[in-house]
Amino acid sequence: MTKILRIDASVRSTDNSVPEYNSISRALADSFVDQWKQAEPNVEITLRDVGMNPPDFISNDWIASVFTSESDRTQEQKDIVALSDTLIDELDHADILLISTPMYNYGMPAALKAWFDQIVRINKTFTFDLARGDFPLEPIMSGKTLVLLTSAGEFGFAEGGPREGSGHLSAHIQTLRKYLGAERMFEAAAEYQEFADQRHEASVAAAHARARDIARQLAP
Repeated sequence: MTKILRIDASVRSTDNSVPEYNSISRALADSFVDQWKQAEPNVEITLRDVGMNPPDFISNDWIASVFTSESDRTQEQKDIVALSDTLIDELDHADILLISTPMYNYGMPAALKAWFDQIVRINKTFTFDLARGDFPLEPIMSGKTLVLLTSAGEFGFAEGGPREGSGHLSAHIQTLRKYLGAERMFEAAAEYQEFADQRHEASVAAAHARARDIARQLAP
């Protein structure tokens, strides 16, 4: 049975009284999951909704706690890293990582960054050894696949587009994915939301089709 960890990062829901306020990225994730379930009805899905329930930001005490050996941690330090432990366990358990997120201010939402900061952790998702020279960090997990489903108000962030280089959402996650154990990444992106025109409608439709195609490609 495939195990999917779904991380939703939008602060918008999909059941607003005004449809235009609904989250596009969450709807894309729904399309992916619905398509997957056609091939594997009993797929195991763990939902981590960081948009509606943001993880705590890391702090000075958090850093001190994770750099203290487990056997020497105080109860307070154990409590501080408890959420991080839970999030890492969810990640470790998953085969497929499904991240749905809007682009906020040309990057990832703060809540999604907080999730990454809780997870990218020494001796949990990476090791550090200066004997490796200029590249001392090495991921621990492997064998996972990341599916990134995004929405953006503007357009043209891909290579060759008019805003190439100004969108940092996908690029940032592409850099971080190795610390999630994700060896490959698939993407679908809906754009033009702020323009609310036919280009937006076409982009959303294409993104839903792409999300379903990815699910068909990856599902057993």
